[in-house]
Amino acid sequence: MHSLFNIYKFLTYLNLIFALLIIFFERRNPSATWAWLMVLILIPGVGFILYLLLGQNLSRRKMFSLKTAEDRFHKKLLIQGKQLTNDTMEFKDKNMINYKDMVYMHLSNSQSVFTQDNNVKIYTNGYDKFNDLLNAIENAKHHIHMVYYIIKNDSLGNRIIDTLTQKALEGVEVRLLYDGMGGIRLPKYFFYNLKRAGGKVSCFFPSLLPLVNIRVNYRNHRKIAVIDGYEAYVGGFNIGDEYLGKNKKFGYWRDTHIRVTGSAVDSLQQRFLLDWRYSSSEKITFDKKYFPNKHTHGKIGMQIVSSGPDSEWEQIKNGYLKMIQSAKESIYIQTPYFIPDESIFEALKIASLSGVEVKIMIPSKPDHPFVYWASLSYVGDLLKSGAQGYAYNKGFIHSKTIVVDGKICSVGTANMDVRSFKLNFEVNAFIYDSNISSEFKKIFKTDIKDCTEITKELYEHRSIIIKFKESISRLLSPVL
Repeated sequence: MHSLFNIYKFLTYLNLIFALLIIFFERRNPSATWAWLMVLILIPGVGFILYLLLGQNLSRRKMFSLKTAEDRFHKKLLIQGKQLTNDTMEFKDKNMINYKDMVYMHLSNSQSVFTQDNNVKIYTNGYDKFNDLLNAIENAKHHIHMVYYIIKNDSLGNRIIDTLTQKALEGVEVRLLYDGMGGIRLPKYFFYNLKRAGGKVSCFFPSLLPLVNIRVNYRNHRKIAVIDGYEAYVGGFNIGDEYLGKNKKFGYWRDTHIRVTGSAVDSLQQRFLLDWRYSSSEKITFDKKYFPNKHTHGKIGMQIVSSGPDSEWEQIKNGYLKMIQSAKESIYIQTPYFIPDESIFEALKIASLSGVEVKIMIPSKPDHPFVYWASLSYVGDLLKSGAQGYAYNKGFIHSKTIVVDGKICSVGTANMDVRSFKLNFEVNAFIYDSNISSEFKKIFKTDIKDCTEITKELYEHRSIIIKFKESISRLLSPVL
């Protein structure tokens, strides 16, 4: 009994130390601080372990290399910054002049080059997306660069790997980056043939021990594929049969991805190369062969914006916030996880109270229960201000899109939650084009047909059990 008391006493002191670290040394959001303090106080036996795995944020900058691009990218930024300041930049879509402050924000805070010669193809189901991606891989001549959060050892995963292996045998440069947590269940032999064929594979923050990753909190959630420097893919689809709708639990998988051609491909290439240089031992250079001259006739304006725990600012969140604040007519949001921080939540509430049409679509079935109930709670609160909520019933909606006034939109890997804003490495395309934005708006309206509206009446009559689940999940939302 005495030894048990000593163990408990030791754990209590250990939790106290972590509590002091949180309060005095980490500049956290106050709500996140209180949430972690509650975890440490209520479950002292495991609280410090949970904090070690999920909560550490101390000196995080020392964990990441400073990733900067080559001089020519910075020259573009300087030139465009001067043009915006002097009102000399010409927008192909004249309606986009109203968003020059947003372009400038991404230029100055995210070093995101603004390009206006792009074409975009939208994908809303996995079959179309992966058919085109596989076709692009099969026709690659020089290089294939891919980063995916999740790659699964199943039919689609093996087909992708087999196709990459064949291209490597043909002499095409193949580089594949995957996340240490997203690929934690992959067998050791999974990439054997690809590596043997000359392909290069790297893992972002690999686990030091089986099923244990002390850096689990920092995930490379990006999904990018660049083929020969001429076309690129970015969006929400991971690689696996589940994302083709073959999972019995979720059924139809509704996601959003885009194919990009034009100068914005250079920004996605740059993003991949920076991640690759950080994760692998290869000191790859920003050679011109990875940035070929583009001969496209597109007119779509775009900025590729990245964010992560190595960033000084929450760039993608700031982009979302700027979009919401600019809204005059409508804001349409699709996200699997809706756990906004206070700034996003208040901006949406104010927009709705100001007469802007605010519509938010989330899944009707949870893949992470606590996250689901927290999402429902935040949507429920926004209903009071006049916003409209929708629960997607056809399958699981994993799409990460926001459309404002049918004029500007964003699509990528970032969810509308604190984890994507602060902890995950994410990448989004911010698109300045009325036609593409209107197309996304139409897609949203089509998806509404497969939804149940979350009305105020329906929400107010939810059961006591659901209210309890929401309360607990909402309390824990800063650490989810």
